[in-house]
Amino acid sequence: MPAGHRPGIVSVAVREVTWIWRDKVALLLVVGIPLLAFALLAATFSNAVIRNLHVDVVDQDRSKTSLTFVHAISAAPGVDVDRRSDDLNDAMHAVRSGKAIAAVYIPTDLERDIQSGRRPQIVIFFNKQFFTPGNVASGALQGAVAAAVADLPPGRRPTSFQLGPLIVEQYVLTNPAFNYAQFLLRAILPTVLHVVIAIAAGYAVGSEFGTRDIGDWLETAGGSSLTALVGKLLPYFIIFQLMMVIGLGIIHGLFEIPFRGNAALVGVSASLLIIAYLSIGALLQLLVRNLAFGLSLTGIVCSPAFGYAGVGFPVLAMGAFARGWGALLPLRWYIQILFDQAARGVPAQDSVTPFMMLGGLAIAYFGLAWIRLRSVSRRPVRIPVDRPVPPGRGRISVVRAFTDEYGRVLRDRGAFSLIVLAPLIYGLFYPQPYLGQLIKDVPVAVVDDDRSNVSLTIIQALDAHENLKVALRPTTLAEAQRAWARREVFGILSIPAGTERDVLKGGGARLPAFVDSAYFLLYNRTLQGIQESVGAVRADLAARSARPDSSLYRAALAGSAPVEILNQPLFNPTGGYGSYIVPAAFVLILQQTLLMGVATVGGATFEGGGHAARRNRNALMAVIGQSLAHLLLSLPGYTLFLVVLPRVYGFSANEHVFEILALAIPFILSVSFLGQFVGSWFKRRETAVLLFIAISLPLFFLVGVAWPPEAIPAGLRTTSMILPSTSGIDALVRVNQMGASLVDVFGDWVRLWVLAGAYALLAVAGTRIASARGG
Repeated sequence: MPAGHRPGIVSVAVREVTWIWRDKVALLLVVGIPLLAFALLAATFSNAVIRNLHVDVVDQDRSKTSLTFVHAISAAPGVDVDRRSDDLNDAMHAVRSGKAIAAVYIPTDLERDIQSGRRPQIVIFFNKQFFTPGNVASGALQGAVAAAVADLPPGRRPTSFQLGPLIVEQYVLTNPAFNYAQFLLRAILPTVLHVVIAIAAGYAVGSEFGTRDIGDWLETAGGSSLTALVGKLLPYFIIFQLMMVIGLGIIHGLFEIPFRGNAALVGVSASLLIIAYLSIGALLQLLVRNLAFGLSLTGIVCSPAFGYAGVGFPVLAMGAFARGWGALLPLRWYIQILFDQAARGVPAQDSVTPFMMLGGLAIAYFGLAWIRLRSVSRRPVRIPVDRPVPPGRGRISVVRAFTDEYGRVLRDRGAFSLIVLAPLIYGLFYPQPYLGQLIKDVPVAVVDDDRSNVSLTIIQALDAHENLKVALRPTTLAEAQRAWARREVFGILSIPAGTERDVLKGGGARLPAFVDSAYFLLYNRTLQGIQESVGAVRADLAARSARPDSSLYRAALAGSAPVEILNQPLFNPTGGYGSYIVPAAFVLILQQTLLMGVATVGGATFEGGGHAARRNRNALMAVIGQSLAHLLLSLPGYTLFLVVLPRVYGFSANEHVFEILALAIPFILSVSFLGQFVGSWFKRRETAVLLFIAISLPLFFLVGVAWPPEAIPAGLRTTSMILPSTSGIDALVRVNQMGASLVDVFGDWVRLWVLAGAYALLAVAGTRIASARGG
């Protein structure tokens, strides 16, 4: 107990603050890691609106009319005509190799076919495997081509009487500028922080069973387990409250994103989130009383939580297990409160249910941690840290280093769980929220003020569309908006009085559609369903009951839309969210688990034998032999993630085994060498998990799959190339999901080998420098 302090919460808190200040790893964990992650994410999303996506245009007509379409595409916001291929094969190669995110095909005789009323097709091919940039490019290109069609000279269209069109007027709720900082960054910052919160609490409690003294902790608390737990967690609660404020400052200060709801409710909810995850981290350590194992369990619970929170893929589309597990995660309810209040601006009373769930979970997890500490405090036991036997002396060869390292990993529970077991667990656990793939039956409301045959046909078309379900038929728009605030619907279509009359008079009718853009995937699916449903009714009205295969029907369509715009997704044709996110995440998981496992071995080696044991790992032959052991140990997880599980879960995958293996070898070796390099600076086995587990999410957005490279600042994008994941994920996704050849990803392949060589040399030099400095 600190001298001069009476037992109590203050004494325990002072003891903890003193330890944090003296323990460099703890200080870096609670302050440095969150600030570093925040800075990386803020820089990554500094271009909050995606622009200048590279597209390829194949103009086979080369006429004045086709040039009009090319100019319209070039002027479209968000895209940049970077290439002009001669044929579609070249354009597909550009998309597959990453030189373009989309291609527009303008057919031969476009101008002639428009003039003769044949309704030619302009096809937009876009990379759906890269979900966000692909959708942005698709939307921009569709808008540009449609605008060019609308500007065609009137003499080219039939002048006979036509029924008026139904026009969907889009009104975007909550985020009209489609600001990705408002959508993603608002959710990612607390997601990163919640991992750090749980890991920090786990480290604080778990260290009492190893390098610290649980008896002294309880004595400082006067023997009260409640006082001991509250006093220990109090400094972290204060620190992470400050981090929450910094996160909000980034969102609402740096990015100038408006806050629409109840600030006090969000502040209390943030406090409950911190309490809940401090309690979870403490509880897991108190249950297992093993620091390394407890940290691994904490990572398994917290790392995939972003998927279960319903930000990218909504909760309403998840299966029973994902919904049930997500309901047990405090992050799930905090994110709902945060989005409802900060982004959607709903009345505070509509956030009562998630607030009660969050509060209940915080109380429950804290209560469980307290009960477990009471049980442990009756028999306080100091459990020593595992100390592996240092490798023997003598000449080190590649073969000997290989066998020593292989055996060392198998015997060390922490390293074995990270390198071998963690990929198996994540492979089963991580994809669960996304197995539904597509969002169907999104509830919408229809306010029908026309009550005509046309309005009834529109409602039936909406309900028949796979994206939508007409859940409510309110009588007023205000009533529909209240249902939207309660999350009963996510879109509203208004059919004004006189709609049928205006259509029959030929003047056209406008249908206001209010769509919630707080969650982009929900927004896209809802708006797509409304537009396609109304478009089908519009086509039927234009054809005046003619058979769909008749010349009269085709003539009517040509009169209303002289060019047909086809939107063709590539590589992920069904638009499955799991097929997009999981393959890339799998590769990042492989990197992070292997990196932490290898670095854990480095820290454990120092624990077991100090500088002498670490120097045995610094020879070039030792570094190579150890990396080969890591390669052999990692290949089962690699095969599971890239070959077996995509087929089990129904994700798109190719049979390019040679290309996958050719990329696997330099990728795994580069991660192994990097892990050996950073592990040469660690004195304890748990340091790797403490410092690396929270940065997985920021690294994912630097890869260029979820967030386009064009939107990442050039300096940050270049810096990200020092990580194997940047080149590895890009190359493996293109080969395994997009059918690219090794030639298409040759640049990534070369970079992986360069990284492998560079990190091998650093592994040798790093160990020698660390040993020479006595660290």
